[in-house]
Amino acid sequence: MIVLRRYKKTFLDHHTALCYRKFSAISIVELDGIKTQECFSPVGQRADPVPLLHELLQACSTTRAIMEGQACHSQIIRIGFQTNTLTSNMLINLYAKCGLVDCARKVFDEMSERSLVSWNTMIGSLTHSGKEREALGLFLNMQREGNPFSEFTVSSVLCACAGKFAVFECKQLHAFAVKASMDSNVFVGTALLDVYAKCGFIKDASCVFECMPNKSLVTWSSMMAGYVQTALYEEALVLFHKAQVLELEADPFVFSSAICACAGLASLNEGNQVHAALCKVGFGSNIFIASSLIDMYAKCGSIEEAYTVFQCTEERNIVLWNAMISGFARHACSLEVMILFEKMQQSGMFPNEVTYISVLSACSHMGLVENGRKYFELMRKEHNVSPNVVHYSTMVDILGRTGLIVDAHNLIENMPFSATASMWGSLLASCRIHGNLQLAEVAAEHLFEMEPDNAGNHVLLSNIYAANNKWEDVARTRKYLKESEVKKERGKSWIEVKNTVHSFMVGERNHPRIADIYSKLDDLVEELKKLGYLAKGEDELHKVEESTKHELLRHHSEKLAVTFGLMCLPPSAPIRIMKNLRICGDCHSFMKFTSSFVRREIIVRDTNRFHHFKNGSCSCQDFW
Repeated sequence: MIVLRRYKKTFLDHHTALCYRKFSAISIVELDGIKTQECFSPVGQRADPVPLLHELLQACSTTRAIMEGQACHSQIIRIGFQTNTLTSNMLINLYAKCGLVDCARKVFDEMSERSLVSWNTMIGSLTHSGKEREALGLFLNMQREGNPFSEFTVSSVLCACAGKFAVFECKQLHAFAVKASMDSNVFVGTALLDVYAKCGFIKDASCVFECMPNKSLVTWSSMMAGYVQTALYEEALVLFHKAQVLELEADPFVFSSAICACAGLASLNEGNQVHAALCKVGFGSNIFIASSLIDMYAKCGSIEEAYTVFQCTEERNIVLWNAMISGFARHACSLEVMILFEKMQQSGMFPNEVTYISVLSACSHMGLVENGRKYFELMRKEHNVSPNVVHYSTMVDILGRTGLIVDAHNLIENMPFSATASMWGSLLASCRIHGNLQLAEVAAEHLFEMEPDNAGNHVLLSNIYAANNKWEDVARTRKYLKESEVKKERGKSWIEVKNTVHSFMVGERNHPRIADIYSKLDDLVEELKKLGYLAKGEDELHKVEESTKHELLRHHSEKLAVTFGLMCLPPSAPIRIMKNLRICGDCHSFMKFTSSFVRREIIVRDTNRFHHFKNGSCSCQDFW
């Protein structure tokens, strides 16, 4: 009589029960502390245990049950069946899926005979575990031994190259795929374009994409993601619209890339269209899509719509909370940030380092020094989050913006790691605001060493010299800029009108309606003067006559953009402008007076934040 020994209920129960039709009893015994199994035939004789072990190995791989899988491996060794190729392949697959790549490699190296599956599984597991160099080396060994390969082998090796090696290796593999007549295969082609995109060779990626006779959804989403990663947002949206025309099956990754492209362009109209399309196919409740939508609406200047998406999403994870808190911080809604920070904890979600970056950023935007200090201490003591370089950088910004320049400098000097260019840049900007020439020169010296090609640092120091009437130092700094190869970034603003983005440079001359824009701007300035607007000549730091300063200020890019918006947009529509530099004091004043005169909201996004101008005031409360 065979007795089925009682044992603690585990994952194996279900699968052993399924095998009762094959085996009359399964005896669970302890062998060196590891559970193993013995199989018996209906007449009490031992049956072949291999089929059952294979079935159990497959189940362990599916559920990532590594302890039970190791028990099976132990039994395989006990019965001397570890040399079987199929069994070894299943063991490699088990260890690879459970993240034990070294164990998988040990099984692979001990195999007396290897199949194509053995090589593919091992190369794929090395790739997914971040051992790309080892995966490439294994592929080369495979070729030297003359083993056959498939499109899955080539695509796995290509994935190993993505973003890890020079494009030379990628082109070699491309040539190899062409030679093997595999370049038209959908898996190989998709892997190729992904490699090129991640290496920054987006034209090569696009060429591969266009030449592919068959494309999967992964192919489309990879190409769109490549465009987004290289900031080619318009190309990404063109591809998205092509996919819609072809009526391809809906895919959340394609929509995610399209949303990111809209965010990069700050195109609210396109964003609304993508949002409508994804809701139509049922992706509106997807938590990751919702997070992308919140980020997109916030970056497009519509924080209200971002919050609407947040409120309509029932399931919320840390990414969703962080997206909303970050959006509020970007729009200088400090009170909303702090309220949401508390609600997040009340819901049972704990803040992480990303959350605290947004909270500290909100304090920086509004000059809330004591709040910033409180949160900086809270993250360590209450939530055991170690401050990283971004947290310290934000604290430097908080202290510097509020005039505590010395405290900001002391924090830089005493923190546990080296200061970044961002920190010194923040300190230099604060010195510009508060007139600390001594520490400005200290910060600038570090920046010149860390960013020798950044002309903005030289310009900022020159402006500080000018504000302090150090005209000889101004001349010396600008002479260096003129003679060196470093280039100053020119002011640029853009506005979307009827699905077309219009860009303006400071002193723009090339826009087809520039004459009308200047004429309209001149009339607007005259009207604003009646309300008390007076150009701030101190914001134009060239040593020229006051009248010339006013003329230069009048033609700043954001003034041209808002004027064009007044000419072209409906009277009730908000005017949304994006700018590549920090908005100057004169333009800030101009926007406040304009919002009051035309009685409409003007939203300006500069490098630091969003400014919402309404009824003659700004959301930043004149602190930026």
